Amino acid sequence: MRKRIFEIIKIGSREDFISRFCDYFIVFIIILNIIATFMMTFDSLSSLATVLQIVEYVTVGFFIIEYLMRIITADFLYPDEKPWKARLHFLRSFDGVVDLLTILPLVPLLGFVAFRMLRVIRIFHLFRINAQYDSFNIITIVLHEKWKQIASSVLIILIIMLASSMGIYSVEHDAQPDVFQNAFSGMWWSMSTLLTVGYGDLYPITTAGKIMGMIIAFLGVGLVAIPTGIISAGFVEQYSYRNSAGKKYADISEIGEILVRADDEICGKTIEEIEQVGTLRILLVIREELKLIPVGDLIIKEKDIVVVDSKKIIK
Repeated sequence: MRKRIFEIIKIGSREDFISRFCDYFIVFIIILNIIATFMMTFDSLSSLATVLQIVEYVTVGFFIIEYLMRIITADFLYPDEKPWKARLHFLRSFDGVVDLLTILPLVPLLGFVAFRMLRVIRIFHLFRINAQYDSFNIITIVLHEKWKQIASSVLIILIIMLASSMGIYSVEHDAQPDVFQNAFSGMWWSMSTLLTVGYGDLYPITTAGKIMGMIIAFLGVGLVAIPTGIISAGFVEQYSYRNSAGKKYADISEIGEILVRADDEICGKTIEEIEQVGTLRILLVIREELKLIPVGDLIIKEKDIVVVDSKKIIK
């Protein structure tokens, strides 16, 4: 019974009608809860407050049931772990934390503002909807593969932001002691200027401050574009790779095998590097007892058996 419950509450296949219905039902409950929470913020809808409160209680009740079922069946989600470790793993996972924070605002003893703000967390349930689609998977893959470049560019922005905040504080504090009271005020100004937001609540009045503002604004135009360019390039790479991968297995009439030696041209290269040359069409990589899918960053090693389209075997 627990295994069947797990099959139902996980993202279902098209063949399992009950599981697919459960997916759509959960999506409906999430959207209904968000709409009710959103409408409760309108004073003009105070006459519907009781109805909206009931909707919130009912939808959160379904969230609690789903949360408990996911805890009970966590050992099927992480089959390589012991049951208690699998449940602990789920509780610490993104879905587990979001599910818990979704329930907490309904506890009577937690009626403080900080806990009522946790209602916003319910919006993150929508990630579970997006997880069913390939487009969301591409986003996570790009962020995972490019996180070092993104982190480096963000670090550069933070360093310049910190330096500019100290600089604007030094030149503007004497002229505007009530505006630029400390370095944090300068940090707020540098953030809005460097990110080209320009709130206008803080601005320099001295000549040196205005010159610094122009420099920071010009730097912001270039620096903020760096993470955007990295992510955009990652999207282009992923879509290009997936489009080529979709055509890779079309019209394969003959296959062959290559035992990779240390002096082979493909030894030590990634699948992506080999495919860029265009002289070899790799279908599968056999490494000892493992059968590996030829993804872009997989490195071909000595003694690997490479299954290829025999019409394009490298010389």
